[in-house]
Amino acid sequence: MEVKILGTGCAKCARLYQAAQRAIAEAGLDVTLEKVEDIPEIMKFGVMMTPALVIDGAVMAVGKVPKVAEIVAWMREMAAMG
Repeated sequence: MEVKILGTGCAKCARLYQAAQRAIAEAGLDVTLEKVEDIPEIMKFGVMMTPALVIDGAVMAVGKVPKVAEIVAWMREMAAMG
């Protein structure tokens, strides 16, 4: 599974990255976490506001830092979809 944090390095972006790290540890899944700070790359996802959370290519959250439990649930949903 691939999780990407889209953002230019703002404080919210850093909080989302940390929340994603905690969620990955809790979920116990095989996950690659990547920080994407390149604006043209971020725009490819259709995201106009950061931070954004992308799981396996699907934009799950934009402009906010979701709770760790939410991120865990999303990752498990995506894993179940295969």
